[in-house]
Amino acid sequence: MTTPEIDTPETGITPGGTSGAFRDVLSKDHARRGKPPLHFVDMTPAQRIEKAAELGLPKFRVKQLANHYFGHFDVNAAEFTDFPAAKRDEAAAAFFPQLITEVTRQVADEGTTIKTLWKLFDGSLIESVLMRYPTRATLCISSQVGCGMGCPFCATGKLGLTRNMSTGEIVEQVRVAAKMMRDGEVAGGEGRLSNIVFMGMGEPMGNYNSVLSAVRQISAMPPEGFGISARNITVSTVGVVPGIKKLTAEGIPVRLAVSLHAPSDELRDELVPMNKRFNTTQVLDAAHDYWLASKRRVSIEYALMRGINDQAEHAQLLAKRLNRYGDDWAHVNPIPLNPIEGSKWTASKPEDEKQFLEILHRASITATLRDTRGQDIDGACGQLAAKER
Repeated sequence: MTTPEIDTPETGITPGGTSGAFRDVLSKDHARRGKPPLHFVDMTPAQRIEKAAELGLPKFRVKQLANHYFGHFDVNAAEFTDFPAAKRDEAAAAFFPQLITEVTRQVADEGTTIKTLWKLFDGSLIESVLMRYPTRATLCISSQVGCGMGCPFCATGKLGLTRNMSTGEIVEQVRVAAKMMRDGEVAGGEGRLSNIVFMGMGEPMGNYNSVLSAVRQISAMPPEGFGISARNITVSTVGVVPGIKKLTAEGIPVRLAVSLHAPSDELRDELVPMNKRFNTTQVLDAAHDYWLASKRRVSIEYALMRGINDQAEHAQLLAKRLNRYGDDWAHVNPIPLNPIEGSKWTASKPEDEKQFLEILHRASITATLRDTRGQDIDGACGQLAAKER
């Protein structure tokens, strides 16, 4: 007898603590705290028109609001000169409630990496990281408060899951970062936010409905969205197979990233608890199916841990597992493990990192050692813990 998959906006697609070999690790703060205020991006087009009508506004005003939000990254209705002055405050309250409030901002890499700590409506804390490179600007965003996956080497995983985030809370991270880039608040002058990665706090597939709604609005052209190409959006997962299959069926050309971290079930059971529910074969099969459907190479994320998963035999087995599919479908990103407070896990030796890459390359696997931007402000992969400093 198989356990039916749960798929509701409240629980996402993981089974929580109710059934299955894997159980979400819940934080001590886990609770139903009520839903965030309904934001413009949480509403369907019909709901927006209905809300406008309640305020005595014709439906063309909704398009004006969309132009301000998606085209100009603006929610300050008091300055909407094309909008009736008597209705500006009402419209702001109805469509643009403040969902995220900046608590602290930390800067690294000579001003090109900015980590922001945000407070949500219920006091929850999340983080996002904006990274500027010579040819692109990438924002790493959060999709859950904490994370229930329980990976022992990840600071976010040690927090446990508090709750899913709304589409509005997710998209607001993007709007603010896009405005920062446009206004020249990041070292390097005025620019454009070009890439989004769902690699911040949380398991995106555990909050599938909100994440997918966010992806659609991030990638749609103004005034329906920010116009960031879906090809420049990456959605990561530790291996929630039903989520990968659902994303495959959507036909949206986002990049899929799978946090594998181990080439065998025995080792991955220890490093990624979700493997006890969806093993490496199931995960890799689903990821390869994504490649077949999208023709977009899948990113295999692999945090290198000294003496744990970084030896020659691990690289050889990883290459064998990927090459068995017979096509150039995966791009491996070995990631030097970023230290987290109190962890027994440490980064690999440089010579082991080099050997790992060389073995993959000899096996004709495309592989690139991941840049560790923001490490000194705990803004690198696996370090986000939403702590006030």
